Amino acid sequence: MKNFKVLGTGCTNCKTTLKLIEDIAAEKGVTIQLEKVEDIQTIMSFGVMSTPGVVMDGKVVHAGGVPGRDRIVSWLCGDTATTSSEKSGGCCSGGKCC
Repeated sequence: MKNFKVLGTGCTNCKTTLKLIEDIAAEKGVTIQLEKVEDIQTIMSFGVMSTPGVVMDGKVVHAGGVPGRDRIVSWLCGDTATTSSEKSGGCCSGGKCC
């Protein structure tokens, strides 16, 4: 199970990012742990200066603006590529799409 944190103080983009990750995980049938972090000190401890930020398994994978759907799918499916054009074979998990 992947652990996600959405970093942000509550703006619309932060809420949208949280909802997108939640919805796409449900759509793909991927179980995740999702947490919203609003404490500014905690956000800054990750080095994120532009929100929303996304932390996956302790590593910042995104900062600033709402991440695209393809990028979220790549996080959920374990692909290291960040865009669909970088994926080999067009599948997010080595031949078995999630």
